[in-house]
Amino acid sequence: MDAINSQMDVLKAKPLPLWRRRPILVIAAAALAAAVAIVVISLLSGPSRKVELSSVLIAEVQQGDLQVIVDGYGVLRSNEQALITALSSATVEAVLLRPGANVEADTVILRLANPDVMQELEAARIALVREQAKLRRLVLAGERDQLAEESTLAKARSKYQVQRMRNEAQKEAAELGIIPKIDYRAALANQDLLEEAERLQRRRTEHLKLVTREAQIIQQEEINEANAAYQRAQQRVDHLTVRAGIKGVLQRLPVELGQSVAAGQELALVGSDSNLLALLRISQSKADQIKVGQSAEINTRREKVPGVVTRVAPEVRDGTIEVEVRFKDGVPASARPELNIDAQIVISRALKALYIERPTNAQPNTVASLFRLEPDADHARRQEVRFGEESGRYIQLTSGARVHDRFIISDTSAYRTEKEIALTD
Repeated sequence: MDAINSQMDVLKAKPLPLWRRRPILVIAAAALAAAVAIVVISLLSGPSRKVELSSVLIAEVQQGDLQVIVDGYGVLRSNEQALITALSSATVEAVLLRPGANVEADTVILRLANPDVMQELEAARIALVREQAKLRRLVLAGERDQLAEESTLAKARSKYQVQRMRNEAQKEAAELGIIPKIDYRAALANQDLLEEAERLQRRRTEHLKLVTREAQIIQQEEINEANAAYQRAQQRVDHLTVRAGIKGVLQRLPVELGQSVAAGQELALVGSDSNLLALLRISQSKADQIKVGQSAEINTRREKVPGVVTRVAPEVRDGTIEVEVRFKDGVPASARPELNIDAQIVISRALKALYIERPTNAQPNTVASLFRLEPDADHARRQEVRFGEESGRYIQLTSGARVHDRFIISDTSAYRTEKEIALTD
């Protein structure tokens, strides 16, 4: 019996299998083994994502002098323009030219009609003639009065001279007692009176000259005022015939035949066709990079011509600034007022720089990752690069790339989780 019990105790002490005693550890070990197997299989089998080569764009890294440029768009404007407005209300009587016509300074564009303006001109002319007649009457009256005063002065001078000579002749006779001294003294007193009368008449004559001259000056001012009114009326009449004013092209004509226009309303815009400049709109984010004197290239859609920045507007409008660019070598034959253009402004130059065609969504002075092709061109591995300045369709690479490296530059956002992709034909 003891032997049987001892045998039973030995049987009870036999340990259980590990998978029954620690099932969690077994499951974890199995999962780890499976993961390791997947990684190994993945490494042995290569990239899991396959991409058709024809579905991506590939660019090669180049090295050279890179012009850092800013793109802009705008129009060609006449540097010399003439805005023609109505001087008075009128009706468009005739339209002789349409926008686009070449004009000289005296070319007639429109004819206007306003009977009231013609009546005002006639009234102003009559008023001017009336004032001019007044001046002629003043001149004649002044000459008549002047002659009368000068005649009186001559008589007074003659009386004085006769009395003075008589007194000189009677002086010796009075001293000898031939004539009474009292008579001689009376003659001397009469001489003094005549001398004073002459002096007063001379002053009166001179004063009359001053009065006559002042009256004529005042009347001349009245004539000048009447003449100014007449000239204004004549100008209004002249402006009923609308002329170009400068040589160039009729750019705008916002009125039609029979239309009534008010004083100050625009009638036409004429611009020179030989003195043009480019007005560009540049993004405000580039405003601090644009400076007067920078070189530019203007694209008229038919030719590209050099220019230079001459003005940068300080204000921002609709997220852009206005930049003025003048042609460097004269206005090209393809240039016309209001022509839509593109332009590129050179803000700096990077010598012996690495650059590539701009990848999708690439931004200057940022870090991004691109797929770089391996030497066998069958695989592309993700590579971090740093972008520098942009230049048109190119962008500078400051790190992460070498000359002749090839990168996928099309959109690869669908492969954002991949480190490597396979390229297939």
